[in-house]
Amino acid sequence: MTLDLNAADRPYLPRGVRMHKDRVRGGVVLLAPEKAILLDDIGVAILSRVDGERRFGEIIADLAQTFKAPAEQIETDVQQFLGGLRARMYLGVTP
Repeated sequence: MTLDLNAADRPYLPRGVRMHKDRVRGGVVLLAPEKAILLDDIGVAILSRVDGERRFGEIIADLAQTFKAPAEQIETDVQQFLGGLRARMYLGVTP
């Protein structure tokens, strides 16, 4: 089983997983059951676009346009990031 997302896949944060602004430490964390992951700016940029509505290809296109970077490079980085979250069950995907 591959964890790679296809352009038409719609990634979403499953129930119990959400982004949260951490007022004590500053920054944004990804909260999951019994887990908090401090996100860097890139993680926030990616996950702020993960809403269960946008397709993976749309997220890549939006990030490439926002950061004026090649879509191929963005896709590689985002695949790696979201694949890691998906492996830990912090990300769901609907086809």
